[in-house]
Parts: sequence; C-alpha cells; structure tokens
Amino acid sequence: MKFSLVAALVVLLAVAHGSEAVSLVKRDVQSDMDRITEFIKEMSATITSSTQDMVERVKAGTNTAQTYIKDSKAQIQPLVDNVQAEAAKLREHVKPFIANIDDTIKPLTDNFQDQVKPLTDMMVNLFQQMLNQTMALLPPQ
Repeated sequence: MKFSLVAALVVLLAVAHGSEAVSLVKRDVQSDMDRITEFIKEMSATITSSTQDMVERVKAGTNTAQTYIKDSKAQIQPLVDNVQAEAAKLREHVKPFIANIDDTIKPLTDNFQDQVKPLTDMMVNLFQQMLNQTMALLPPQ
C-alpha cells in the first residue's frame, strides 16, 4: 500500500514537472502542490478505509465460520460417541463367533491341505515325466 502511494506521488510529480516545463505560462506552484497533496490525502484515506472495511468483513466471516464449526461439532460429537460405543459392543459380541468359526474351519483346512498335497505332488511328478519324455524325443544338439 505504501508503495502504491509513493508510486502515485512520483507519477503525479513527474506529470506536474513535465507539464510545467512545457508550459509557457507561469503557474502557481503552491496551488499545484496543494492540489496534489489533497489528492494524495484523499487517496490514502480511501485506501485506509477500504482496507479497514475488508479486514472487518474477514474477521466477521472468520468468527461466523468458527461458530458454525463449533456448533456442528457439538451436535455431531454425541452421535460419534454412540457409534463408537455400539461398535465396541458389536465387536465384543462377534468375537466368540469368530473364534468358534476359526476353531471349526482350521481342522477342515488342515484336512484339505493334507488331501491336496499328494495330488499336487503327483501332478508335479507327471509334468516332470512329460518334460523328460519330450526332451528325449528332441534330437541331440
């Protein structure tokens, strides 16, 4: 903001100096300086006022948003607490069922693996024999 004021002052002084150098009629320098000074004061007051208005609006918006967030959190927190409590209860109720299912399934999977292992070994041996027989059919290299 200060840079804008300084830049405006420099431009105005340059314009005033340039127009004064070109002019053939003698001017009243004091009245020109008074007008420039008054213009800069008005511009500074306008910028300051606008900036203060903008800051106040931002503060008001921030306060409104914080209030809204705080109110929303106050309304939602009991629901979150209830959901967490119900989830903990459900977890405790389900835990024995999961343990029971695990105890039931484990012997079945172990039995299945015991039955599949010989079949897997037989398939590996069969593929190995097929590979050996195919290699025997190929001409020597």
